[in-house]
Order: sequence, then C-alpha cells, then structure tokens
Amino acid sequence: MSHTTKIDKGSGFCFGVVNAIKKAEEELAKGETLYCLGDIVHNGREVERLTALGLKTIDHETFKQLHNVKVLLRAHGEPPSTYKIAKENNITIIDASCPVVLRLQSKIKKKYQETNHNEHQIVIYGKKGHAEVIGLEGQTDNHALIVECEEDLNNIDFNKDISLFSQTTKPLDGFNQLVEHIKKRFKGKHFDYFDTICRQVANRIPNITNFAKENDILFFVGGKKSSNGKILFEHCKNANPNTYFISALDEITDEHIRMCKEKRIGICGATSTPLWLMEKVQEKLEEELKKEEIN
Repeated sequence: MSHTTKIDKGSGFCFGVVNAIKKAEEELAKGETLYCLGDIVHNGREVERLTALGLKTIDHETFKQLHNVKVLLRAHGEPPSTYKIAKENNITIIDASCPVVLRLQSKIKKKYQETNHNEHQIVIYGKKGHAEVIGLEGQTDNHALIVECEEDLNNIDFNKDISLFSQTTKPLDGFNQLVEHIKKRFKGKHFDYFDTICRQVANRIPNITNFAKENDILFFVGGKKSSNGKILFEHCKNANPNTYFISALDEITDEHIRMCKEKRIGICGATSTPLWLMEKVQEKLEEELKKEEIN
C-alpha cells in the first residue's frame, strides 16, 4: 500500500475569524495604516502574512496612546471601555467582533442591568484572561465570576441567585457538568443557565475525533497561543496516539516522514489555523515522501 494524505474539511477558520481577516484585507487594500488590537488570530503564520500586508498588531496600552487612526477589533470582542477610549481618542473602529460573541455580550449586559447585584451573581464558564472573556466581563463592570474548573465553584455564594453563561468556544460537556455541580450545591431561589457555546466550534470535537480515528498518523496544525487548538489537539491525541502538534513546516522531522511511509496521513487544525498552512503541510509531506520512495 502507498501512503495517502488528506486534509480535514471541518478544520480551519471559523466564520468569525474569516470575517475579521476579510475586513483587515479590505482595509489594507486601501493603502492606509491599520492597527489590530491583539493578534487577529492565534496563529503566528497568519499574523506574519497580514503583517507583511501592513497590519500593525498592538496591545491595549499602545491603543490608549493612539489618536486619529483606524483600529480593527478582532472576532473575540471587546469590553465597553475599549469603545470609550476610541471615542475619546478619535479612533475609527473597524469592528470585526463575531456576531455570536456580540449576541452573548448583549445577553450578559441585559441580565446584569436587570438584576440586584447584592442578591444575584453572573457566572461565566471561561478561561481567565482570554480576550473573549475580558470582553464578557466588561459587560458587568467586571463583577462577573469566571469559572474554569470545579475548584473555582468555591468562589460562588450558593445562597444568592445565579445566572450562568459560557465563553463561546468552551466544550459543551464541560458546561453541562458545571450546571450539574451548581444544581447540587445551589441554595438560592433562581438558577438560570444559558448554553451560549458556538456550535460551529463545539461540533468540531466529535468531527475531528472521527477524523483522527480514520487515519494512522495525524498532524495537528495550530498556533501555540490557541486555547481552542490545545483542546482539539488533546481530543485528537486521545482518539489517535499517533497525533503530532506542529506550528510550522520546519517542525516536520525526518522521523515523522519515516513513520508516514505506507500510512493514511490526516492533516487537521484549530479554528485559528489557516487552510493555506494545512495545504503547505500536505505539500511538504508529499514532497518528502516522494524523495523517500525514490531513495
């Protein structure tokens, strides 16, 4: 049998990231300076590509110092304070916040405005310090409690009413487990919870797990900063122990190539992995395997 290489059709950018990159490319095509608040996507190769086109990535401290410029807000969304600074500094905002994230921000803000903060807690299932979570916390004047794991539940006052929301990219089973843990310990009057997980992302876990099982060897292509990438990689690794995480072409080793001989090779990635990078990995594997066959 000869080897086969196949790219997972369900991998690659989600809608929110595709939209953000499209907006960045449109603005850069006008030849004007465009800043982006934070990495547009957690993938170093794609950030390099857009930097070459003229995109300047900045942090929040630099953002506060800017005046009279254009700044792109990436898909993760931003807290109200970012829009306030933009208004004060005459910054033109190119808003590429994902619509799914914006709907969630709006829900959390509405709930926060409707409730008595002495009797009610807003809890967000999410990764502390993640860009999206900072934007969600901002809707509650940073009063929301962020819960990452069961241990964090100890910070909740179970005598108060609770509204639970979720970062859009968290796993569905983790959210459901959290709901059950809270129900067991809850002593207040009202506990409401909202499954605000993006299905385009949540459905990737079962899909990518199946893809991992269908192949002998798997190359997971992702950025080292991608939290979504870490989660998906773990699921792939559990389904197929012959799964290897790579961020760049030069991370494909001679040992990898030897293992790939006469095997079914799968190539997949995170929601922040560009299709062009997965295609480059496929090309490199094909080239190296052809050399091996000739030798």
